[in-house]
Amino acid sequence: MQHLIDNARPVRPGEELDVPRLSAYLSDAAPGFTGPISIEQFPSGFSNLTYLVRAGDRDLVLRRPPVGSKVKAAHDMGREYRVLSALHPVYPAAPRPLAYCTDPAVIGAPFYIMERIKGVILRGKKPPGFSCPPDLVRQCCESFVDNFVRLHQIDYEAIGLGDMRREGWFVQRQVNGWVDRYHGSQTDEIPAIDQTADYLQKHCPQDVGAVFIHNDYKFDNIVLDPDDLTRIIGVLDWEMCTIGDPLMDLGVMLCYWNEPGDPSLGVCFLTHEPGCMKRREVAQAYAAKTGRDISNLGFYYVFGLFKLAVIAQQIYYRYKQGLTKDERFAPLIYVVATLGQMACGVIESGKV
Repeated sequence: MQHLIDNARPVRPGEELDVPRLSAYLSDAAPGFTGPISIEQFPSGFSNLTYLVRAGDRDLVLRRPPVGSKVKAAHDMGREYRVLSALHPVYPAAPRPLAYCTDPAVIGAPFYIMERIKGVILRGKKPPGFSCPPDLVRQCCESFVDNFVRLHQIDYEAIGLGDMRREGWFVQRQVNGWVDRYHGSQTDEIPAIDQTADYLQKHCPQDVGAVFIHNDYKFDNIVLDPDDLTRIIGVLDWEMCTIGDPLMDLGVMLCYWNEPGDPSLGVCFLTHEPGCMKRREVAQAYAAKTGRDISNLGFYYVFGLFKLAVIAQQIYYRYKQGLTKDERFAPLIYVVATLGQMACGVIESGKV
């Protein structure tokens, strides 16, 4: 599986970094990281920009906010750096951060650097030559759920992240916040999204608890051991993590679990492979390991679909406004509409 290791590519136009200034910064901020540097970009992902910075045989990863984003809270590099600093010692799958820079003179925005976790990331398209028997696919799913449960068991108070928890009704705050974000970046009239927003605001359940949640847990944020795909060696993209209701995190995770027969969203191909768990099985496995009641699973899944639609809408808004030239963003308005239709289907049928 070594040929499946996630690799970077040339930097997209308009997202280049200032090599001399970054090199000068890293010579002080990352001891031992010396010599001429080269920069490439990890091409997947639609939010924060992620770069591979190489000097000799040593690799670092740099994260910075996207160009032209309106949503500053979702791209707080200092917050992400602080979380990883607290998390890595107790949860080694979180990358080890090395330095945080607030000086815009270096690359034009705040950023942080971290150690690279080199492994396999299973994304939307099935790689050429990939073969995974059904029993191994099943084990990958079980490992995925086990790790999700492990995240929810982290003692966030003990690692100094207790102040991330806000008092009040988390579920309602999340629903209202994402509805507001949608209206703030809306470009088109999509009745299915309006209907979904109305349903969520009228049916908010009470919180079932407060745990450390990733808020974007999916296969293409997971790094697998190339010698054993059932072993998770890294979890990436912590920008939306917080303290909140674990079932909201479950709903977001399930919205990425695209099954045969679903509209294609370009998410991880593995969920279409023989032997893969179904969404309902994933939720039941989580419930069995945590003892949590998932009888209202439909609400949380609808929320996940709505949240994903809003994220796509925010990115499309940046493209529509000319704030980014990344052509991957052009068709995202159709993804927003599709997710709205999927959510309305769940509301009407009750089936997850």
